[in-house]
Amino acid sequence: MKLYAHPFSSYCQKALIGFYENDISFEARFLEDDGAMDELTALWPIKKFPLLVDGDHTVMEATSIIEHLAVHHPGPVQLIPNDPAAAAQVRRLDRVFDNYVNRPQQDIIFEAIRPEGVNRDSYGVARSREMLETIYAWLDQHLAGREWATDHGLSLADCAAAPALFYADWTHEIPARFSNLIAYRSRLMERPSFRRCIEDARRFRPYFPLGAPDRD
Repeated sequence: MKLYAHPFSSYCQKALIGFYENDISFEARFLEDDGAMDELTALWPIKKFPLLVDGDHTVMEATSIIEHLAVHHPGPVQLIPNDPAAAAQVRRLDRVFDNYVNRPQQDIIFEAIRPEGVNRDSYGVARSREMLETIYAWLDQHLAGREWATDHGLSLADCAAAPALFYADWTHEIPARFSNLIAYRSRLMERPSFRRCIEDARRFRPYFPLGAPDRD
């Protein structure tokens, strides 16, 4: 298998956690490697990553990659539960972290890297920060009494949560009053699979548009 990715990308880290949790062998084609971007473009003209090539399967999007691994390369850590109701809960939380944590924090980042001379969208940034405040409060309540995002062990939802919350806290710091959410983020950072992602991406921190904080 080949995974086209970038170590500093939150969605690539999400997919990588899926590989690392079950020690699944693959070839990493990081987009800094010679020719990797050209290969990605030939496979997927949209040029979005991560992208997985597994035999005759070409799988785009991090969630779909983890779903593919669960079906074709299952391991001891069941990131997608067998029980349909449990799997539905996991998939719901996966969408929450992608759409309401990762998306608004990325919108703030994209605004920060707009070229000079392009109109700034201060209203959009304010709305994204409001979204993060709202979802932080919801997640803090949801996580009360839980170790992971759902009641079904570490899952796809936590693969989404780890990089989303990691970068969101850099972009719009989680207020101290949300102690459940802060503790959950810390647990995710201590997980060896995500810790590996953090360390592999550390050299890219100077490129974080808002300035990476001196922590984590």
